[in-house]
Amino acid sequence: MSAGAAFAADDDKDAPSKPAVPNIYLDLRTTYATIPAGTLGLGFGGTSLSAAFEALAVRRGVTLPNGLPSAKSIAVDLPLTVDVSDRVSLYGGVSGSTTDVGGGWSAFDITSWNIGVQADLYKQNGGKIPTITLQSTLTQSVPNEQDMTNSFNNILEFDYALDEDETRGWLAGVQYTHTDIASPVARIKPNTILYAGGYYQWPSNWKFTGRLGVQSFGGAQIAGRTLAESFTQPILRLDIDRMDDNDNRLFGITGQIAWMPKPSYRITLRTPLYAVRN
Repeated sequence: MSAGAAFAADDDKDAPSKPAVPNIYLDLRTTYATIPAGTLGLGFGGTSLSAAFEALAVRRGVTLPNGLPSAKSIAVDLPLTVDVSDRVSLYGGVSGSTTDVGGGWSAFDITSWNIGVQADLYKQNGGKIPTITLQSTLTQSVPNEQDMTNSFNNILEFDYALDEDETRGWLAGVQYTHTDIASPVARIKPNTILYAGGYYQWPSNWKFTGRLGVQSFGGAQIAGRTLAESFTQPILRLDIDRMDDNDNRLFGITGQIAWMPKPSYRITLRTPLYAVRN
């Protein structure tokens, strides 16, 4: 989930110092997801997909007496990302999606915008205390109507590296998502994920990361009736990334299975477009 490493200083003290120009890139992410009937677009990250489907669910929930149908969705996220240092990244952009709820695919539209920050609060640097990373994202659905949603997604992750080069290690963390709806008759309760996992990076700079956790969702209501049931179920995420020698992501693919309680599948392609890459 790293936004990428920034500029690394030249080890040769006699060589002239390089300008500290940050990485600047569009972190293009394309996601295909299946969403079971009676639930929302939940899981690791994916706040733009969730915001888009939450707003759609509220609008359609008013006229669907049998609850939410199963759905398929394709979302494209385009956050402009700036790695201002090797510890802090800032990002913001728009997302678009198209959804099929059984009557064919909708038109592809801009469905949300987001801003966020990712920061290493503490770096392990060969010590015994793991790296502590906080990522916070605000996502607002588009258009700005009565049923728009604001999602606040926070991830706190602990990364304990097992070697000096940080090519293998253990992970543990928590993700907490709170959603507000600008509608007096609708409410979406918080979603929490507790997880653990690990990673391994080969000398060829291919990196594998796995996370297994438990997701707990409080449910959603509209006009006094249940829009989505509450649940506590397992969730699995697997990442394969191609990195460069400075740990910048060149390509990534993520697969996720979340039981809600029926399984929901999500696959994401990450193809960052660099304007500046150190």
